[in-house]
Amino acid sequence: MKWFKKKKQTVDRSQEEPHESVAQDLEPETSREGEDVREAVEPVEATGAPEAEKQGFFRRLRNRLSKTRQGFVSRVDQLLLGKKEIDEALLEELEEILITSDLGVQTTMALIEKVREKVERKDLSNPEELKEALQSEILHFLKVPPRPGRIAGEKPHVIMVVGVNGVGKTTTIGKLGARYVKEGKRVLLIAADTFRAAAVEQLAIWAERISAELVRHRDKSDPSAVVYDGIHAAKTRGVDVVIIDTAGRLHTRVNLMEELKKIRRTVTRQLPDAPHEILLVLDATTGQNAISQAQLFHEALEITGIALVKLDGTAKGGIVVGICDSLGLPLQYIGLGEKVEDLQDFNPDAFMKALFSEVNQGA
Repeated sequence: MKWFKKKKQTVDRSQEEPHESVAQDLEPETSREGEDVREAVEPVEATGAPEAEKQGFFRRLRNRLSKTRQGFVSRVDQLLLGKKEIDEALLEELEEILITSDLGVQTTMALIEKVREKVERKDLSNPEELKEALQSEILHFLKVPPRPGRIAGEKPHVIMVVGVNGVGKTTTIGKLGARYVKEGKRVLLIAADTFRAAAVEQLAIWAERISAELVRHRDKSDPSAVVYDGIHAAKTRGVDVVIIDTAGRLHTRVNLMEELKKIRRTVTRQLPDAPHEILLVLDATTGQNAISQAQLFHEALEITGIALVKLDGTAKGGIVVGICDSLGLPLQYIGLGEKVEDLQDFNPDAFMKALFSEVNQGA
């Protein structure tokens, strides 16, 4: 525990409540949404046979997690190399690796405590078995059951997507819509991020590329008015799935959350059981700030699930574990790249297998 006590002030700073300014505390430092939106939209391509697709996904998942594997798993392997026993010094070094891999203080302490209990019960004594014990405990953290917000078969099924500017929210909506279109669903996208013309334009391009319908207003009108028209159109046209893009930044955090609550009320007035999902998009590269964002959005809106994107661009993929454990929210999707097929359902077992597999191990 010495390392944690020595570093506590530095680490705890990442867990503090964000200040009032969304620009300073919610929005990531860099943003891809300022790029040419035409380059951000990939066409929907045909995929191969199910088994080949499954193997291809695992191979991509393993490759995309290479930075996380090097930053976390490889360091654990080096720590355990040549060790003869599990003592307090070993646990302190393991604690440092977990925290610096962005599992977060709360999750790290819980994980270390479970390992310590196993050692005290004599269930774990060999350092060679410690890595397997870590995998087992981490997998337990990842298996968060779905929240009761998801209603299968509801028509139209309404998904409200939220997240701060720059995380890739609109792109995620396009990819999610493409998945439903591929399933043969009739999809309608609602461009309710009226505060940014680029977001509306980007969503329009996605709608055209994936053959989805789009409801938008030509001017910077009230987002709730766009949502009202969109839900009305979906009911009239017999749409299967509605996906709502929302603002990610207003003058203050309070204004943003109140606007999102207003959108939710607008949906509920037309469809009492909707929105059926409130999906929060988070950027894995922002580390612990992603957990702070999730806490704020969840308090205001009761998030039903999370899409964690840009996992391919960070060595701190431990944020996956921290999010599941700290928030108790299910991780529904992970984004592993720019292509449509790189947005995948989160499978804890496949994730752990890919994370702890050797780089040269076959699929």
